[in-house]
Amino acid sequence: MPSTDSALPTPKVLRNLGPGLITGAADDDPSGIATYSQAGAQFGLNMLWTVVLTYPLMVAIQSISARIGRVTGHGLSTNLARVFPRWLVMGLVALLFIGNAINIGADLAAMGAAARLVTGWNEHALTIGFAVVSLTLQVFVPYHRYVKLLKWLTMALFAYVAVVFTVKIDWAQVALHTIAPQLPKSGWIVMVVAVFGTTISPYLFFWQSSEEVEEEEAKGEAPLIENPRKARAELERIRWDTLVGMGVSNLIAFFIILTTAVTLHARGVTDIQTSAQAAEALRPVAGELAFFLFALGIVGTGLLAVPVLAGSVGYALGELRGWKCGLEHKPTEAKAFYIVIATAVVMGLLVDYSGLDPIKALFWSAVINGVISVPIMAAMMVVASRKAQMGIFVATPAQKIFGWVATAVMAAAVIGMFVAA
Repeated sequence: MPSTDSALPTPKVLRNLGPGLITGAADDDPSGIATYSQAGAQFGLNMLWTVVLTYPLMVAIQSISARIGRVTGHGLSTNLARVFPRWLVMGLVALLFIGNAINIGADLAAMGAAARLVTGWNEHALTIGFAVVSLTLQVFVPYHRYVKLLKWLTMALFAYVAVVFTVKIDWAQVALHTIAPQLPKSGWIVMVVAVFGTTISPYLFFWQSSEEVEEEEAKGEAPLIENPRKARAELERIRWDTLVGMGVSNLIAFFIILTTAVTLHARGVTDIQTSAQAAEALRPVAGELAFFLFALGIVGTGLLAVPVLAGSVGYALGELRGWKCGLEHKPTEAKAFYIVIATAVVMGLLVDYSGLDPIKALFWSAVINGVISVPIMAAMMVVASRKAQMGIFVATPAQKIFGWVATAVMAAAVIGMFVAA
């Protein structure tokens, strides 16, 4: 019987990419797809500029997250606790847990709804099935094998690239509206806040930082602060990994907005609340192929995002509590870590079955994520600039500038969200 390693080889193009690629791809989860779909349906081509703007900001903050993990050999929680009081970091992690559980529930529900549209099977049974599959893979498949599956799942995102080529597009108009959008007098600020909030999310900070530590340990290597000889190659790898990963994330978001703009918005369909609803709305407008690809993408991205959402909470809480953490460990070796992951997934399922309005639940999840992202980003910038923690590998001047700009933009987005509410 062949091993998992040989049965699931990593494509050469993906081999040198890792935490950055997976983090970026996981950002386009079903909840994010719903936000981008609504942006395109409601405002047409006039929201394309948002994902162009978020790209450099996302690259800056995620590369800092990865840098902190690889240099110090510790995840974000451990490093934040060296800047903030421990009780405050614990409060932020608790809010992260709540926000992620809601997001997991919304993503699982979206996957079930999308799969039902394609198969006709029971939606709740499919939702439970996806939760079980996701949790089983996280718990029982070692990280060095599991990461290969996650890399393959990033390919699901390109379903949204394929959708674009099933419809007719005036690329000159796309370029014009991206560079010079024609925004209405009201309503657009809320959508800009939503796009920024779903693109720059705190769970991604924790995940990429911890995965750098996981990769380091899997290779038997030391943190860069202890082994600076590998610094040049490793920091260059992180740079390219993050550039590509965030590029994929924002490119797919661009194509989702574009697809719904030229199909749904162009035909007067302007109210999309879920990703599955977007797929269903595409069917009569863009045809069966576009519908199938869109629905397939929802399931694929959900299978990628749920482990990242649950895993980031496991790392955040586990590191802070001093537990043994890591997907490379067996369940018997890191019981508390896996219990947190399982609890997050189960709570997500309970949200799906609770009768709560999923749209309102996602709104409050966005509020929570927005509130905690700003202090976390500010603390990350402080950590990345401290020689006491980073040694000679403090953030570069460009990272500091773009990182603080990203923090300021997110702070403005949070203020805008509360004003708009």
